[in-house]
Amino acid sequence: MPRSAARSGAAAAASADPLADLAVFTYRAGAAAVTRLPAGVVDPLRRVGSRAAARLSRRRRVMIGRHLQRVVGPSLNGAPLEAMIDDAFDAYARYWIDSARIPMLSDAEIDAGFSYEGFEYIENGWATGVGPILALPHLGGWEWAGRWLTCRPGYEVTVVVEPQQPPELFDWMVRYREAFGMHVVPLGPDAGRRVVAALKANHVVCLLCDRDIEGNGVEVEFFGETTTIPAGPATLALRTGAHIVPVAVYQLEHGHHHAVVRPPVPAERSGRLRDDIATVSQALAVELEILIRAKPEQWHLMAPNWPSDEAFA
Repeated sequence: MPRSAARSGAAAAASADPLADLAVFTYRAGAAAVTRLPAGVVDPLRRVGSRAAARLSRRRRVMIGRHLQRVVGPSLNGAPLEAMIDDAFDAYARYWIDSARIPMLSDAEIDAGFSYEGFEYIENGWATGVGPILALPHLGGWEWAGRWLTCRPGYEVTVVVEPQQPPELFDWMVRYREAFGMHVVPLGPDAGRRVVAALKANHVVCLLCDRDIEGNGVEVEFFGETTTIPAGPATLALRTGAHIVPVAVYQLEHGHHHAVVRPPVPAERSGRLRDDIATVSQALAVELEILIRAKPEQWHLMAPNWPSDEAFA
């Protein structure tokens, strides 16, 4: 199929998805606006837009609700559940608005909007000479933290990203990350080799780890139900000696972001590689649960993530 035809097909598919339409609008028009408008104007517009997307994207709304009930428990239902789902859409909208603003901000502005706890775990991993693996959930505003890592500690940062539709949106995300110093590795057959090279060059490697996008992950118990998560963090750590450092970046009021860095997940060889990968991955799943439970309303994972979700997709 010609590339133009493939892109047209992708655009048509995206146009049938109101949330994808919202993302494209943010990319093409909103990015310029949010850098010029005051927060007192942008914040109400964000809330209106996120509520509209939450109402139109019924499938994603159902999926977020299922994930939130896993985190909080089956007692979360009715109006409290609906309100938390709205908050998850709002967190996702804020993520995109922040992504649009970040390239326009100075190092000092990025630093002023960021705080952290447990950063010594990242420093200790980096000091070994093999870059640490920052394992994150789809929660809050991790882009801000990535930008901060490049400008304040001054680390070389490599991120693995999932190709997105429409292609214009993905291209923009790659360009803007590269513009402030990140090394971007698209998820695919060559990603593992490139990430190993980055770790050996002492890059801080950022991996979103709560969704098995490629479908070839390792089985774990995650929020009380069996699913799979990416095997990459455990495999890379066992093969290179890199520290796996669980991290979440929470959105606070007034545009502030706060990172919580947990102690590294133990990752040592004790038997067959496959068994060790399973053990380390399960320990990582427990850490992700801890980070997500702190702010479940900011967990904007909108895709099926457990086998039982497929019936609702």
